Amino acid sequence: MATFQWADDPNPLSLTPKFMVPNENKPNLANVSDLADSIPTVDMNSDNETLLRDISKACEEYGFFQLINHGIPDELCRNVLQVITDFFHLPYEAKVDMLSTTHMEDGKIFKYYIKNQETKEEIFMWGEAFFHSWDPINDSFVDNLPSNPPNYRREIVADYIKEVSLLITKILCLISQSLGLNEDYLEGRLGEKPRCTAQANYYPPCPDPEQTLGLRDHTDLKILTVLLADEGVPSLQVQKDDKWFAVDSKKEALIINVADQLQVLTNDKYKSACHRVVNNKDKKRTTFGIFMGPEEHAIIGPIKELGGRALYREYTFCEFMEEFRNQQGKRTMVKEHFKLKNDDDESSS
Repeated sequence: MATFQWADDPNPLSLTPKFMVPNENKPNLANVSDLADSIPTVDMNSDNETLLRDISKACEEYGFFQLINHGIPDELCRNVLQVITDFFHLPYEAKVDMLSTTHMEDGKIFKYYIKNQETKEEIFMWGEAFFHSWDPINDSFVDNLPSNPPNYRREIVADYIKEVSLLITKILCLISQSLGLNEDYLEGRLGEKPRCTAQANYYPPCPDPEQTLGLRDHTDLKILTVLLADEGVPSLQVQKDDKWFAVDSKKEALIINVADQLQVLTNDKYKSACHRVVNNKDKKRTTFGIFMGPEEHAIIGPIKELGGRALYREYTFCEFMEEFRNQQGKRTMVKEHFKLKNDDDESSS
Protein backbone atom coordinates (compact mmCIF):
# COMPACT_ATOMS: atom_id res chain seq x y z
CA MET A 1 0.00 0.00 0.00
CA ALA A 2 2.99 2.34 -0.48
CA THR A 3 1.04 4.24 -3.13
CA PHE A 4 -1.24 5.81 -0.51
CA GLN A 5 -0.76 9.57 -0.30
CA TRP A 6 -1.25 10.23 3.38
CA ALA A 7 -2.21 13.75 4.38
CA ASP A 8 0.22 13.81 7.31
CA ASP A 9 3.19 12.39 5.38
CA PRO A 10 6.18 14.69 6.12
CA ASN A 11 7.63 13.74 2.72
CA PRO A 12 4.56 13.60 0.46
CA LEU A 13 4.78 11.67 -2.76
CA SER A 14 5.41 13.64 -5.90
CA LEU A 15 2.92 13.27 -8.70
CA THR A 16 4.46 10.08 -10.06
CA PRO A 17 3.02 8.25 -13.09
CA LYS A 18 1.11 6.07 -10.61
CA PHE A 19 -1.22 9.06 -10.08
CA MET A 20 -1.20 10.61 -13.57
CA VAL A 21 -4.41 9.79 -15.42
CA PRO A 22 -4.55 9.08 -19.18
CA ASN A 23 -5.05 12.11 -21.42
CA GLU A 24 -8.72 11.30 -22.02
CA ASN A 25 -9.38 11.49 -18.26
CA LYS A 26 -7.49 14.70 -17.52
CA PRO A 27 -9.81 17.40 -16.13
CA ASN A 28 -8.96 20.30 -18.50
CA LEU A 29 -9.80 22.76 -15.75
CA ALA A 30 -9.74 25.78 -18.07
CA ASN A 31 -12.88 24.46 -19.78
CA VAL A 32 -14.96 24.17 -16.59
CA SER A 33 -17.91 26.59 -16.38
CA ASP A 34 -18.00 29.39 -13.83
CA LEU A 35 -19.51 28.89 -10.36
CA ALA A 36 -22.26 31.32 -11.36
CA ASP A 37 -23.69 28.55 -13.54
CA SER A 38 -23.67 25.98 -10.74
CA ILE A 39 -26.42 23.65 -9.51
CA PRO A 40 -29.76 24.97 -8.13
CA THR A 41 -30.52 25.65 -4.47
CA VAL A 42 -33.63 24.24 -2.78
CA ASP A 43 -34.90 25.79 0.46
CA MET A 44 -36.70 23.40 2.83
CA ASN A 45 -38.46 26.43 4.37
CA SER A 46 -40.27 27.16 1.09
CA ASP A 47 -44.00 26.56 0.87
CA ASN A 48 -44.87 23.05 -0.31
CA GLU A 49 -45.83 24.05 -3.85
CA THR A 50 -42.55 25.92 -4.38
CA LEU A 51 -40.55 23.13 -2.75
CA LEU A 52 -42.00 20.43 -5.00
CA ARG A 53 -41.55 22.57 -8.10
CA ASP A 54 -37.92 23.39 -7.25
CA ILE A 55 -37.06 19.76 -6.48
CA SER A 56 -38.67 18.54 -9.70
CA LYS A 57 -36.86 21.14 -11.81
CA ALA A 58 -33.49 20.42 -10.16
CA CYS A 59 -33.86 16.64 -10.52
CA GLU A 60 -34.92 16.92 -14.17
CA GLU A 61 -32.36 19.45 -15.33
CA TYR A 62 -29.31 18.79 -13.16
CA GLY A 63 -29.82 15.71 -10.99
CA PHE A 64 -28.18 17.78 -8.23
CA PHE A 65 -29.19 20.54 -5.85
CA GLN A 66 -27.96 22.26 -2.72
CA LEU A 67 -30.37 21.95 0.19
CA ILE A 68 -30.58 24.75 2.75
CA ASN A 69 -32.59 24.99 5.98
CA HIS A 70 -32.49 21.20 6.15
CA GLY A 71 -32.68 21.10 9.96
CA ILE A 72 -29.35 19.41 10.76
CA PRO A 73 -27.36 21.62 13.19
CA ASP A 74 -24.43 23.37 11.56
CA GLU A 75 -22.21 22.65 14.56
CA LEU A 76 -22.79 18.91 14.14
CA CYS A 77 -21.94 19.16 10.42
CA ARG A 78 -18.71 21.05 11.12
CA ASN A 79 -17.75 18.58 13.84
CA VAL A 80 -18.25 15.66 11.46
CA LEU A 81 -15.91 17.18 8.86
CA GLN A 82 -13.33 17.95 11.54
CA VAL A 83 -13.33 14.46 13.03
CA ILE A 84 -13.00 12.92 9.55
CA THR A 85 -10.02 15.19 8.87
CA ASP A 86 -8.53 14.17 12.22
CA PHE A 87 -9.02 10.52 11.30
CA PHE A 88 -7.12 10.84 8.03
CA HIS A 89 -4.39 12.81 9.84
CA LEU A 90 -3.70 9.92 12.21
CA PRO A 91 -0.24 8.34 11.89
CA TYR A 92 0.15 5.55 9.36
CA GLU A 93 0.50 2.98 12.14
CA ALA A 94 -2.96 3.85 13.48
CA LYS A 95 -4.60 3.16 10.11
CA VAL A 96 -2.55 0.38 8.56
CA ASP A 97 -4.92 -2.40 9.71
CA MET A 98 -7.79 -0.65 7.91
CA LEU A 99 -6.14 -0.49 4.48
CA SER A 100 -7.75 -2.49 1.69
CA THR A 101 -7.32 -2.94 -2.04
CA THR A 102 -11.00 -3.93 -2.32
CA HIS A 103 -13.56 -1.32 -3.24
CA MET A 104 -16.35 -0.83 -0.69
CA GLU A 105 -15.13 -3.25 1.98
CA ASP A 106 -16.92 -2.44 5.23
CA GLY A 107 -14.80 -0.53 7.72
CA LYS A 108 -11.82 -0.17 5.39
CA ILE A 109 -9.78 2.60 3.75
CA PHE A 110 -9.23 2.26 0.02
CA LYS A 111 -8.21 4.22 -3.07
CA TYR A 112 -10.22 4.54 -6.27
CA TYR A 113 -8.38 4.01 -9.52
CA ILE A 114 -8.68 4.20 -13.28
CA LYS A 115 -7.39 1.30 -15.35
CA ASN A 116 -5.30 2.39 -18.31
CA GLN A 117 -6.93 0.49 -21.16
CA GLU A 118 -3.66 0.29 -23.13
CA THR A 119 -1.25 -0.77 -20.39
CA LYS A 120 -3.88 -2.30 -18.02
CA GLU A 121 -2.09 -0.43 -15.24
CA GLU A 122 -4.07 0.91 -12.28
CA ILE A 123 -3.81 4.71 -12.00
CA PHE A 124 -4.69 5.82 -8.49
CA MET A 125 -6.87 8.78 -7.58
CA TRP A 126 -5.39 11.57 -5.43
CA GLY A 127 -7.39 10.90 -2.28
CA GLU A 128 -8.49 8.26 0.20
CA ALA A 129 -11.92 6.94 1.18
CA PHE A 130 -13.18 5.20 4.31
CA PHE A 131 -16.29 3.11 3.64
CA HIS A 132 -18.82 1.63 6.05
CA SER A 133 -22.43 0.50 6.16
CA TRP A 134 -25.11 1.96 8.43
CA ASP A 135 -28.62 1.09 9.49
CA PRO A 136 -31.52 3.52 10.01
CA ILE A 137 -32.92 1.37 12.84
CA ASN A 138 -30.10 -0.66 14.41
CA ASP A 139 -27.04 1.32 15.51
CA SER A 140 -24.76 -1.71 15.90
CA PHE A 141 -22.90 -0.42 12.82
CA VAL A 142 -21.15 1.97 15.22
CA ASP A 143 -18.98 -0.95 16.36
CA ASN A 144 -17.39 -1.04 12.90
CA LEU A 145 -16.34 2.63 13.01
CA PRO A 146 -12.87 3.76 14.06
CA SER A 147 -12.28 4.06 17.81
CA ASN A 148 -9.67 6.74 17.13
CA PRO A 149 -10.27 9.66 17.16
CA PRO A 150 -12.45 8.84 20.20
CA ASN A 151 -15.35 11.04 19.06
CA TYR A 152 -15.58 9.44 15.58
CA ARG A 153 -18.20 6.98 16.76
CA ARG A 154 -21.52 7.73 18.43
CA GLU A 155 -20.80 11.27 19.55
CA ILE A 156 -20.31 12.64 16.03
CA VAL A 157 -20.76 10.36 13.03
CA ALA A 158 -23.53 8.13 14.38
CA ASP A 159 -25.52 11.17 15.56
CA TYR A 160 -25.13 12.80 12.16
CA ILE A 161 -26.19 9.65 10.30
CA LYS A 162 -29.38 9.47 12.37
CA GLU A 163 -30.19 13.05 11.39
CA VAL A 164 -29.49 12.37 7.71
CA SER A 165 -31.60 9.20 7.78
CA LEU A 166 -34.62 11.25 8.85
CA LEU A 167 -33.82 13.88 6.22
CA ILE A 168 -33.59 11.26 3.47
CA THR A 169 -37.08 10.05 4.40
CA LYS A 170 -38.37 13.62 4.02
CA ILE A 171 -36.60 14.10 0.69
CA LEU A 172 -37.92 10.82 -0.72
CA CYS A 173 -41.43 11.86 0.32
CA LEU A 174 -41.01 15.19 -1.48
CA ILE A 175 -39.59 13.54 -4.60
CA SER A 176 -42.51 11.07 -4.62
CA GLN A 177 -44.97 13.96 -4.41
CA SER A 178 -43.11 15.88 -7.12
CA LEU A 179 -43.76 12.90 -9.41
CA GLY A 180 -47.47 12.88 -8.55
CA LEU A 181 -47.14 9.71 -6.43
CA ASN A 182 -48.15 8.97 -2.85
CA GLU A 183 -45.59 10.47 -0.49
CA ASP A 184 -44.45 7.06 0.81
CA TYR A 185 -44.05 5.51 -2.66
CA LEU A 186 -40.27 5.70 -3.07
CA GLU A 187 -39.56 4.70 0.50
CA GLY A 188 -41.72 1.63 -0.11
CA ARG A 189 -39.62 0.70 -3.14
CA LEU A 190 -36.54 0.46 -0.90
CA GLY A 191 -37.85 -2.69 0.78
CA GLU A 192 -37.60 -3.75 4.41
CA LYS A 193 -33.79 -3.72 4.58
CA PRO A 194 -32.46 -0.84 2.47
CA ARG A 195 -28.81 -0.86 1.45
CA CYS A 196 -27.35 2.06 3.43
CA THR A 197 -23.69 3.02 3.14
CA ALA A 198 -21.45 5.96 4.02
CA GLN A 199 -18.09 7.15 2.79
CA ALA A 200 -15.65 9.63 4.32
CA ASN A 201 -13.33 11.16 1.71
CA TYR A 202 -10.09 13.07 2.08
CA TYR A 203 -8.32 14.83 -0.79
CA PRO A 204 -4.91 16.31 0.17
CA PRO A 205 -3.48 19.32 -1.69
CA CYS A 206 -2.11 18.18 -5.04
CA PRO A 207 1.07 19.48 -6.73
CA ASP A 208 -0.53 19.41 -10.21
CA PRO A 209 -4.35 19.14 -10.32
CA GLU A 210 -4.34 19.06 -14.14
CA GLN A 211 -2.62 15.67 -14.21
CA THR A 212 -4.80 13.66 -11.85
CA LEU A 213 -8.27 13.41 -10.28
CA GLY A 214 -9.66 13.10 -6.79
CA LEU A 215 -12.39 10.86 -8.19
CA ARG A 216 -13.07 9.97 -11.80
CA ASP A 217 -16.31 10.74 -13.65
CA HIS A 218 -19.13 8.46 -12.49
CA THR A 219 -22.77 8.29 -11.46
CA ASP A 220 -23.91 7.12 -8.02
CA LEU A 221 -25.34 3.62 -7.83
CA LYS A 222 -28.18 3.77 -5.33
CA ILE A 223 -31.31 5.95 -5.10
CA LEU A 224 -30.17 9.13 -3.37
CA THR A 225 -26.92 10.66 -2.08
CA VAL A 226 -26.50 13.30 0.63
CA LEU A 227 -23.06 14.95 0.64
CA LEU A 228 -21.55 17.11 3.37
CA ALA A 229 -18.51 19.01 2.07
CA ASP A 230 -16.01 21.68 3.03
CA GLU A 231 -16.97 25.19 1.99
CA GLY A 232 -14.69 27.20 -0.25
CA VAL A 233 -13.17 24.26 -2.14
CA PRO A 234 -15.14 23.85 -5.41
CA SER A 235 -13.67 20.46 -6.29
CA LEU A 236 -16.96 18.71 -7.11
CA GLN A 237 -17.90 19.08 -10.77
CA VAL A 238 -21.22 18.09 -12.34
CA GLN A 239 -21.71 17.37 -16.03
CA LYS A 240 -24.64 18.92 -17.89
CA ASP A 241 -25.04 19.17 -21.67
CA ASP A 242 -21.51 17.77 -22.08
CA LYS A 243 -20.03 20.63 -20.02
CA TRP A 244 -18.52 20.49 -16.54
CA PHE A 245 -19.85 22.83 -13.83
CA ALA A 246 -17.93 23.51 -10.63
CA VAL A 247 -19.88 23.24 -7.35
CA ASP A 248 -18.90 25.04 -4.15
CA SER A 249 -20.89 23.94 -1.12
CA LYS A 250 -22.96 26.83 0.23
CA LYS A 251 -22.74 27.76 3.88
CA GLU A 252 -24.80 25.32 5.98
CA ALA A 253 -25.96 23.45 2.86
CA LEU A 254 -26.01 19.78 1.94
CA ILE A 255 -25.54 18.59 -1.64
CA ILE A 256 -28.23 16.17 -2.81
CA ASN A 257 -28.05 14.11 -5.95
CA VAL A 258 -30.22 11.65 -7.83
CA ALA A 259 -28.60 8.22 -8.18
CA ASP A 260 -29.01 5.50 -10.80
CA GLN A 261 -31.96 3.61 -9.30
CA LEU A 262 -34.04 6.79 -9.14
CA GLN A 263 -33.28 7.58 -12.78
CA VAL A 264 -34.42 4.09 -13.78
CA LEU A 265 -37.54 4.24 -11.58
CA THR A 266 -38.52 7.59 -13.14
CA ASN A 267 -37.78 6.29 -16.65
CA ASP A 268 -35.11 8.98 -17.21
CA LYS A 269 -37.34 11.85 -16.03
CA TYR A 270 -34.95 12.53 -13.15
CA LYS A 271 -31.26 12.42 -13.99
CA SER A 272 -28.43 10.58 -12.26
CA ALA A 273 -25.83 13.10 -13.38
CA CYS A 274 -22.24 12.25 -14.12
CA HIS A 275 -19.86 13.99 -11.70
CA ARG A 276 -16.22 13.94 -10.63
CA VAL A 277 -13.83 15.41 -8.08
CA VAL A 278 -10.81 17.49 -9.08
CA ASN A 279 -7.97 18.42 -6.77
CA ASN A 280 -6.76 21.74 -5.38
CA LYS A 281 -3.12 22.79 -5.33
CA ASP A 282 -3.31 24.60 -1.98
CA LYS A 283 -6.34 23.30 -0.09
CA LYS A 284 -7.39 19.93 1.27
CA ARG A 285 -11.00 18.79 0.87
CA THR A 286 -13.00 16.65 3.30
CA THR A 287 -16.45 15.24 2.51
CA PHE A 288 -18.90 12.73 3.96
CA GLY A 289 -21.35 11.00 1.63
CA ILE A 290 -24.46 9.13 2.80
CA PHE A 291 -26.00 6.74 0.26
CA MET A 292 -29.49 5.24 0.43
CA GLY A 293 -30.33 2.31 -1.79
CA PRO A 294 -32.86 -0.50 -2.16
CA GLU A 295 -32.54 -3.86 -0.49
CA GLU A 296 -30.67 -6.58 -2.34
CA HIS A 297 -33.69 -8.29 -3.91
CA ALA A 298 -35.77 -5.17 -4.59
CA ILE A 299 -37.18 -5.09 -8.13
CA ILE A 300 -36.15 -1.96 -10.02
CA GLY A 301 -37.78 -0.77 -13.23
CA PRO A 302 -39.73 2.21 -14.59
CA ILE A 303 -42.73 3.13 -12.43
CA LYS A 304 -45.93 2.09 -14.20
CA GLU A 305 -47.94 5.03 -12.84
CA LEU A 306 -45.68 7.51 -14.63
CA GLY A 307 -46.70 6.13 -18.02
CA GLY A 308 -44.74 6.05 -21.25
CA ARG A 309 -42.72 3.27 -22.87
CA ALA A 310 -40.30 1.65 -20.46
CA LEU A 311 -36.69 2.51 -21.28
CA TYR A 312 -35.24 -0.16 -18.98
CA ARG A 313 -35.93 -3.80 -18.28
CA GLU A 314 -36.65 -4.88 -14.73
CA TYR A 315 -33.79 -6.18 -12.60
CA THR A 316 -32.96 -6.76 -8.96
CA PHE A 317 -30.60 -4.42 -7.18
CA CYS A 318 -28.36 -7.44 -6.56
CA GLU A 319 -28.16 -7.97 -10.34
CA PHE A 320 -27.28 -4.30 -10.81
CA MET A 321 -24.44 -4.48 -8.29
CA GLU A 322 -23.09 -7.64 -9.91
CA GLU A 323 -22.88 -5.78 -13.22
CA PHE A 324 -21.12 -2.92 -11.41
CA ARG A 325 -18.49 -5.30 -10.10
CA ASN A 326 -18.05 -6.78 -13.58
CA GLN A 327 -17.27 -3.30 -14.88
CA GLN A 328 -14.58 -2.44 -12.32
CA GLY A 329 -11.62 -0.83 -14.03
CA LYS A 330 -13.77 0.10 -17.08
CA ARG A 331 -16.67 1.88 -15.34
CA THR A 332 -19.04 2.49 -18.20
CA MET A 333 -22.37 3.56 -16.80
CA VAL A 334 -23.92 0.49 -15.22
CA LYS A 335 -27.59 1.35 -15.76
CA GLU A 336 -27.04 1.45 -19.54
CA HIS A 337 -26.53 -2.31 -19.38
CA PHE A 338 -30.25 -2.65 -18.54
CA LYS A 339 -31.59 -0.29 -21.21
CA LEU A 340 -34.08 -1.71 -23.67
CA LYS A 341 -33.46 -1.48 -27.39
CA ASN A 342 -35.92 0.56 -29.43
CA ASP A 343 -37.53 -2.54 -30.90
CA ASP A 344 -37.95 -4.27 -27.53
CA ASP A 345 -41.53 -4.40 -26.33
CA GLU A 346 -41.57 -4.62 -22.57
CA SER A 347 -44.07 -3.03 -20.22
CA SER A 348 -43.20 -0.94 -17.18
CA SER A 349 -43.02 -2.46 -13.73
